[in-house]
Amino acid sequence: MRLLVTGGCGFIGSALVRRVLRTTDWTVVVLDKLTYAAEPRALEETAASPRWRLVVGDVADRELLARLFAEVRPQAVLHLAAESHVDRSIDGPDAFLATNVVGTFRLLEAALAHWRTLSEPERSRFRFHHVSTDEVFGALAPEDGPFRETSPYDPRSPYAASKAASDHFVRAFGHTYGLPVLVSNASNNYGPWQFPEKLVPLSIAKALEGAPIPLYGRGEQVRDWLHVDDHAEALLAILTRGEAGRTYLVGARAERTNLDLVRELCAILDELAPASPHRPHERLVTFVEDRPGHDRRYAIDPSRLETELGWRPRRSLAEGLRATVAWYLEHRAWLAEMRARYDGRRLGLARAAAGRREP
Repeated sequence: MRLLVTGGCGFIGSALVRRVLRTTDWTVVVLDKLTYAAEPRALEETAASPRWRLVVGDVADRELLARLFAEVRPQAVLHLAAESHVDRSIDGPDAFLATNVVGTFRLLEAALAHWRTLSEPERSRFRFHHVSTDEVFGALAPEDGPFRETSPYDPRSPYAASKAASDHFVRAFGHTYGLPVLVSNASNNYGPWQFPEKLVPLSIAKALEGAPIPLYGRGEQVRDWLHVDDHAEALLAILTRGEAGRTYLVGARAERTNLDLVRELCAILDELAPASPHRPHERLVTFVEDRPGHDRRYAIDPSRLETELGWRPRRSLAEGLRATVAWYLEHRAWLAEMRARYDGRRLGLARAAAGRREP
């Protein structure tokens, strides 16, 4: 198979590309804009493989997409390119509209034009798999059942709204034009190579620095946690065995409050970094003012994925968190470098926001 992966240098995208090259004989073309959160080094293990290459470019670039589809003639598209950080979507939603909505629309246009050139057997085998989030469904109360494929959309942040819009465009192209599409909505991911603006790597980095570990409110928000390698395996199962036009929810049935999750991380750090002067790391947990519109709980029912496609996560949350902490301890220099990039970006965004507020 010839596979086009957008956002393949991102956290989830790179895990997917690594898995494809380890477990299949496919060829892969990665399209990535290489924004601040992209990390080409996450694909270093694949560097010697002749079966993949990187094209640096914007998923919203019509001319680039036309050339790329004509050259590659992909048999499937896995679309992961996205702006994904809720906090940044609150501070600056423009980029989320540009990439998540306009970018998805233009990729759909290019895929449809390509698909129409295929023979009938090739058309029936072609797939456009759009990777999305459980945040499109809004928030759950503590007593509510988990999200299902039939749950109504109720996005609460600019990020969630942009992903909801892109989901709708994908389904509309499937319904209106017949493009064979798949949509998957996943819960919170964690694992190696994650940029430290997200909770797990940020908490590990702060703990190793002896800095306050910030938690919004009282840390009572509940999330369903999924290891990125389990997610990558699920994406390939959906791509290869999923029914065109279907939606699949990907989750590990591993709900935790943010506070409990960070406590687990701190306990693992206490054990794996016994020489740390900051033990016990849990004492670094600091509650900060909650962000606007913070959803209380997400949870996913992955029954369709389990029963129809036979997927199950290979890692328990305890196993996955331990392996993740060990990975970051082995890659402290990388984590420190990414933390410096994160802090520099935050400073730049703050200055830009201050400039916008000036009369």
